Amino acid sequence: MSRILVIGAGGQIGSELTYKLRDLYGSDNVVASDIGYHNTHIVNSGLFEIVDAQDYSSVKVCIEKHNIDTVYLLAAMLSATGEKYPMKAWDLNMDSLFHVLNLAKDGIIKQLFWPSSIAVFGPTTPVLNTPQHTVTEPTTVYGITKQVGERWCEYYHNKYGVDVRSLRYPGIISWKTMPGGGTTDYAVEIYHKAILDKQYESFLTENTELPMMFMDDAIDATIKLMQAPSEAIKIRSSYNLAAISFTPKEISEAIQKHIPEFKITYEPDFRQDIANSWPKTIDDSSARTDWNWSHGFSLEKMTEEMITQLRNKYKNSIPV
Repeated sequence: MSRILVIGAGGQIGSELTYKLRDLYGSDNVVASDIGYHNTHIVNSGLFEIVDAQDYSSVKVCIEKHNIDTVYLLAAMLSATGEKYPMKAWDLNMDSLFHVLNLAKDGIIKQLFWPSSIAVFGPTTPVLNTPQHTVTEPTTVYGITKQVGERWCEYYHNKYGVDVRSLRYPGIISWKTMPGGGTTDYAVEIYHKAILDKQYESFLTENTELPMMFMDDAIDATIKLMQAPSEAIKIRSSYNLAAISFTPKEISEAIQKHIPEFKITYEPDFRQDIANSWPKTIDDSSARTDWNWSHGFSLEKMTEEMITQLRNKYKNSIPV
């Protein structure tokens, strides 16, 4: 049985991935870690350690203490926040990756998952059905760290045999946790505002189409990738991953089917320029061929699930 460490387990993806891994492998075999105790549900739901992803010793001590063989590195500073603190974003995103790559190179861990992003793409990338292998000229610090990280992941695999696996996540939508500073955050915020306020001001224009994915699909893809036999993994930089693409207007129309009085307005900010540099749709045929990836949630199915769950979550907060 694998012994797993999730670094950045308090975040949007990390928290839900931790719960799923514990369901699959047992709570005693999955150690959650973060830089603080801010996510009390994760802290109290199983093994938890304080780990600074930028401190090699902190990571190594935790791995050796719990006999970890598999690491999921989810700690990162995302696109919108990274533009406010570029050097902090570079240091966190790159230092943390090098630490776990070197631990794998030295044989201390056997397998590593590291997430990339559609942020690796830029304005010179084909925006429709973006190919697996294409131009990657990112315009954000976050995108730069992911693009460079992909190259290092492939290098460590080719040079040292490191079993590193990666996905280029699109925007991730979840009702369980709030977003963490990304450009696609509007697609999470809009559901919360629809339930609580019946209105939302979008920081992207109405026709800004971006690749998105419901959290359940993202977690499923991550685990399927890690469970696939090594010989099935043909791409060691990062796999394109896709599910659905939509605009703020389209998601608002899907919400209005459930909440007819919901209104949306548009006030684009600096995140619009970031979104404009990203693809609209992604070709993820390599993932679907190599390890049988398929998504399960459409925009309509996701919207129904989000509204149902958030209504229950906010049942004592919704104005009568």
